[in-house]
Amino acid sequence: MYAVFKTGGKQFRAEPGSRLHVPTLKAEAGDTVTFDEVLLASDGDDVSVGLPVVEGASVTAEVLGHARTKKVVVFKRKRRKGYRRKQGHRQGYTEIRIDDIAL
Repeated sequence: MYAVFKTGGKQFRAEPGSRLHVPTLKAEAGDTVTFDEVLLASDGDDVSVGLPVVEGASVTAEVLGHARTKKVVVFKRKRRKGYRRKQGHRQGYTEIRIDDIAL
């Protein structure tokens, strides 16, 4: 059983028990969140494709915590001009564990 759901403008494939890193959610660690935008769902035999979402389907997950990714360095330079700019960025994410997929 699996489902493809959308959150934060991105799509994720979820199976019960799997852990995912999704864009930051406004929820505390230990909270339960429900994703209603299920784009595709499968129970093993049948595959339901939504137009654009599967009616009545939802994915329930538990929030495990919040963290940030590894640093990405952005370095700009123009040759012979002495122009240099260095900037770093760390994107935040929420780690969730998929508990249930309701079709």
